[in-house]
Amino acid sequence: MAQFQDVSQKSTLHPKPTGLVLQYGTAGFRTNAKQLDHIMYRMGLLATLRSKKTKATIGVMVTASHNPEEDNGVKLIDPMGEMVTPAWEGYATQLANAEQEDLLTALKDIIEREAINMNQEANVFVGKDTRSSSARLSQAVLDGVSALGGHSKDYGLVTTPQLHYMVCCQNTQGRYGEATVEGYYRKLSQAFIQLTKNVPNRTDDQKHLSVDGANGIGALKVREMEGHLKRELQISLFNDGTSGKLNHQCGADHVKVQQKAPTGIEMNTGERCCSFDGDADRIVYYYSDSAGQFHLLDGDKIATLISTFLKELLTQAGLDLKIAVVQTAYANGSSTHYLEDTMKVIVTCTKTGVKHLHHAAQEFDIGVYFEANGHGTVLFSKTAEQKIQQLAKDPNSNDERKRSALLLQNTVNLINQTVGDAISDMLLIEAILAIKGMTVQQWDTIYTDLPNRQLKVKVSDRRVIDTTDAERRAVSPAGLQEAIDSLVKKFRQARSFVRPSGTEDVVRVYSEAETQESADDLAHEVSLAVYRLAGGVGDEPKPLH
Repeated sequence: MAQFQDVSQKSTLHPKPTGLVLQYGTAGFRTNAKQLDHIMYRMGLLATLRSKKTKATIGVMVTASHNPEEDNGVKLIDPMGEMVTPAWEGYATQLANAEQEDLLTALKDIIEREAINMNQEANVFVGKDTRSSSARLSQAVLDGVSALGGHSKDYGLVTTPQLHYMVCCQNTQGRYGEATVEGYYRKLSQAFIQLTKNVPNRTDDQKHLSVDGANGIGALKVREMEGHLKRELQISLFNDGTSGKLNHQCGADHVKVQQKAPTGIEMNTGERCCSFDGDADRIVYYYSDSAGQFHLLDGDKIATLISTFLKELLTQAGLDLKIAVVQTAYANGSSTHYLEDTMKVIVTCTKTGVKHLHHAAQEFDIGVYFEANGHGTVLFSKTAEQKIQQLAKDPNSNDERKRSALLLQNTVNLINQTVGDAISDMLLIEAILAIKGMTVQQWDTIYTDLPNRQLKVKVSDRRVIDTTDAERRAVSPAGLQEAIDSLVKKFRQARSFVRPSGTEDVVRVYSEAETQESADDLAHEVSLAVYRLAGGVGDEPKPLH
């Protein structure tokens, strides 16, 4: 077949280093940009096959998110803007690791296994972040698409969530929105303006927000969008990419891990600040109080704010819809108690990883999910959207019910339901704080986090640890869970769990308790138990105090 000759010929321009093995993980492929040229070409091939198989447009995003500037990566986006299915993650790994001479065999194997009609038309959307290697690497993706005769649309510089959005718009024939960056800005900013227009006497101070763009793509896109917001949100943009290095001492991940403000941002007392990550799919908020103390509002606090707002609107609208918050074992115990006991919201726990959270959120009329790192969104079922629309249009409903339904309708339009989106989440948080007349300090005091500690223990083989109950209990090695249970009993308001890392031979330990000292002591004692029972390597863990 002439088609495969083209694949072979072009593949020599994107040769695979012999012996290099990479794995398609939760974040797709990610490594040093120098090792990725062949991967990009092959993901162009794979996206074309996926498009033929699904008879839909597929997305390919070139980014390494919060990784350092010298890295890059790639992820595939399925027709509804969601992450690619696990079976195709397997194909991605298989295709990426085939040696040069075996590439066609690997490709034909996928075509046969999936019974793909090679005469079917294929469409692929490609986007990239601001890394210096992204232009060259996204060209390799486009080469792969054309080698198999696919059509491609190059969106150039976009945030990861924007490309997810474009794919969803395209495959819903525009029902979700217009598949252009301008269309994205219009839909979100109109919803934001509608939500905030009836808030009385908002001052310029209340409309002001400081944003750390992580020197990445999010900064460029916030700049482009500003005009659409008509001064209803007044942004001071820091780390906008003009001088600093991507993700270096800035960005959501840095702020969350270091528990301190990024460099390059001017923080005034009590002023709202937020940080995006490198590809703008995560967001965290923070402020400093009058004593100069830094306060972080992470994904748990964001999920609580959003779900509380939605729950109140549903009650006011008299809509009987099931709302749930999906968390992982890492969610702070205080947030879980507040949601369950005070807000009477369903809380469900899943394994770590966005795809598990997203999947669990689909089980409810309204599912709110955020990882503690600030990646998350809200999903509305078809039924929920229809009920909200009907009530908003109903001429017979009373004023309060109708007002609530209209607020819900605009909230649905403001949320990017395909994936966590820092820009959309930022606008939603800003709208909620305005509507509720809340300061960032008032939001912060909804509940107080229990002190917690995360540690890592090096082991010779992470597979000896097996967990159940959404990673909250260890099944193996024998005796480990019993040891954790008896250690937890020594401290007040305590819990602890261990789970193997997805990427390296370490076991992650999490603990929380009434005081920081207790949380630290518990984490240390659990680390010792892991070290002794699960084959720790190197020196045994030292106490933190």
